[in-house]
Amino acid sequence: MNKEERYQKISEEIVKAVGGMDNIAGSAHCATRLRIVLKDNDKADMEQLDNIDLCKGTFVAGDQLQMIFGAGLVNDVYDVFSKYTHTENMSLTDIKEAGAKKHNPLQIAIKSLSDVFIEIMPGILAAALLLGLTGVLNNLEFVQNNATLYAINRLVTIASAGIFDVLALAVCYSATRRCGGKPIPGIVMGAIMLSANLTNAYDAAQGLATPETLSLFGVSIELVGFQGGIIIALMMGHVTAKLDQFFDKKIPDAVKLLVSPLLTVLLSTLLLFTIVGPVRRTLSSWITTGLIWTTENLGVLGYMLFAGVQQIIVITGLHHIFGAIEAQLIADTGTNFLNPLMSVALMGQGGAVLGYLLLHWNNVRDREICIPSFLSTLFGISEPAIFGVNLRHKFPLIAGCLASAVSGAYVYLTHLTALGFGTTALPGLAIANPANNGYVNYIIAHLIALGLGILFTVLIGRFSKSEKEKKAQEKKLKEIPAVKAEPNVVYSPVKGKAAFITECSDPVFNQKSMGDGMVFIPEEELIVSPVNGTVMMVFPTKHAIGIRTEEGTELLIHMGLNTVSLEGRPFELYVGEGDTVKAGQKIARMDLKAIEAEGLSTETPVVITSMQPVTVQNTGTVNWGDSVMTITRKD
Repeated sequence: MNKEERYQKISEEIVKAVGGMDNIAGSAHCATRLRIVLKDNDKADMEQLDNIDLCKGTFVAGDQLQMIFGAGLVNDVYDVFSKYTHTENMSLTDIKEAGAKKHNPLQIAIKSLSDVFIEIMPGILAAALLLGLTGVLNNLEFVQNNATLYAINRLVTIASAGIFDVLALAVCYSATRRCGGKPIPGIVMGAIMLSANLTNAYDAAQGLATPETLSLFGVSIELVGFQGGIIIALMMGHVTAKLDQFFDKKIPDAVKLLVSPLLTVLLSTLLLFTIVGPVRRTLSSWITTGLIWTTENLGVLGYMLFAGVQQIIVITGLHHIFGAIEAQLIADTGTNFLNPLMSVALMGQGGAVLGYLLLHWNNVRDREICIPSFLSTLFGISEPAIFGVNLRHKFPLIAGCLASAVSGAYVYLTHLTALGFGTTALPGLAIANPANNGYVNYIIAHLIALGLGILFTVLIGRFSKSEKEKKAQEKKLKEIPAVKAEPNVVYSPVKGKAAFITECSDPVFNQKSMGDGMVFIPEEELIVSPVNGTVMMVFPTKHAIGIRTEEGTELLIHMGLNTVSLEGRPFELYVGEGDTVKAGQKIARMDLKAIEAEGLSTETPVVITSMQPVTVQNTGTVNWGDSVMTITRKD
């Protein structure tokens, strides 16, 4: 029997032991365990599960059945099991335990929006950079005159518009998944929001098309699409997920496959057009009208206010009417004073991204996100900057808004306007009004927004509590003395408390199912290597690192308990698979407060997964690099 057949047999036995396929709501895995959510835990035969091939132990924690297979092996078992049970597309968030939530409503909203964009961001970054490329190619005469180059440019144009054409669908899909619903109803709702049977939202806002109006029990419903409706897509993802979960619990299994999705989509659609849509359009009208009034009547303060909050309005998707107002301004006056304000608002957010990048230049992950996010703002695309960086970390968004407000004052004082609308940043220079040294002032206004965005972000970041704590941690790291590692000795990876592994609150570790070792309660965020060796495994969610020592012993550092459900958010890694590490070398940082805020434990087990016995040398208070264990060799 080959491995694939063996894992298939294991999967079939698990399904039988948990009460059948219909009792499985979802599955995922962490560094060592297969995690299964059952609709009814009482149907699971724990004794039968314990006797399944390769399983080292089974228990129920919270709402999860957890089966211990071990590092590496669990990945292979999960691949086969998830395909067999059709749960391979389940997110870790879909099955995480209910934890105490200590965030206020605003923090929850920001976190939800940021999390939803995690998997969408690569597509937005690619599209934004392609959009910049096609913007350049469109202005080159030889490209337009050469059939092949023209064809390439047209394909690039199509590719660049793709993600933005279906952004509401992508957000609704991702939000539905992250709220615990099945992703397909989320895709369906996103498709309904962008249906060709609805009048395009941009065309309706600019008066280019008249939407059909229905009468439902005397209530008028306008059939207008939701292009750019990010917040609405997020809301509908949440609604769809909750309805999906509700009907899955209430509808009998015999008709669930037919009735549950039908009711979920039908009720979600009714809510979309009767409540969410009308509220959104009313808010859009009020907010936009109010901003225009302040800009026209409050002089420089009005310009500053518009530039300062315009990108926040873009976040909400309540900005569709701006295009109609710009078109009317050009028709009435021949110029458009809103376009430069929107452009510097975008550039302020770009400057904030660069400021955040300067604060975190040594973080490879931040560089990977910040650099392309900034480049996209140069071509008029702010989504990567806002959702990938500024909104997620909050203070860069504020700094960018402040910088934009100051630049808005410069736009007012120099009477800067545009002769068209629809393009901003570098491409927007082409439609700048040359009157009153318009081209020069356009460039200066954007440099002000960019420069102040950098400056304000750096200043706020350096004086903010969270950034101070990060700097303090980095300073402490530099003070850690070098460790002269001895063979078969394990050193403390943290500063904090050390205890026997039997004192860990997780039964997987305290029963030594994964091996002997110790558990640490960190008092500081930095994690260092406890041995000299090679990184053999880094779990995708960053919470676990496996190292093979120079002597061949394999150990696992598991940062926090059940932190796999956080999908990497509280962790920063400084090493990757295949890297050689020395005892005392920094390998990771774990955000202790973020983990505790999710109701999870920061206990950090270090276990010898090659099952060699150890002797504990040092418990109680330990510092980085203190010797804590001796490994007994198996020769």
